[in-house]
Amino acid sequence: MVSIPTLSPEVVAAELRPALLRLARELRHETEQAGISARQATLLWLVKRSPGLSLAELAAAEGISPPAMSGHVDRLERAGLVRRVRDSGDRRRVGLELTAEGARLLRNVRARRTMWLTQRLQRLEPDELAAIAAAVPALSKLLEEGA
Repeated sequence: MVSIPTLSPEVVAAELRPALLRLARELRHETEQAGISARQATLLWLVKRSPGLSLAELAAAEGISPPAMSGHVDRLERAGLVRRVRDSGDRRRVGLELTAEGARLLRNVRARRTMWLTQRLQRLEPDELAAIAAAVPALSKLLEEGA
C-alpha cells in the first residue's frame, strides 16, 4: 500500500500497474469464457457504438492495417456477429453493423465481466469499496486524450 509521505506518480504507477494488468487479464479471461477474444469484443463494441463504421475507420480506430482488420471482420462475419451493409447514399461505401447475435454476445460478455468484478468488490470492506469508488473518476481521467 502506498503511504502518503511517499506519494509520487512514479510510486503510484509502480504499485498500480501490476494490479491493473492482473485486473485486465482476469476480465479478458471472462471475455474468452463467453467464446470470443478481447479483440473481437472490442471490435463488436466499436461497431455497436458507431453503426455503419467502415472497415478502414475500424482499422484506424484500432491502429492496425485495413488488410489485418479485414481478416478480423471476416471472422466476425462468418460467426454471424457482424454484417457488411452497402451505404444507400454511396453504393461504393460498405459499413458494418452488429447482428442480433453479435448484440446478444456483447451483452453476455458485459454481464460476465460485471458479475466477476461485482463478486470481487463484494469481498471488500465498506471503506475499501468507497476508496475504489472515489478513484473511478481519476482512473477515467487517465484514459482521456491528452491526459
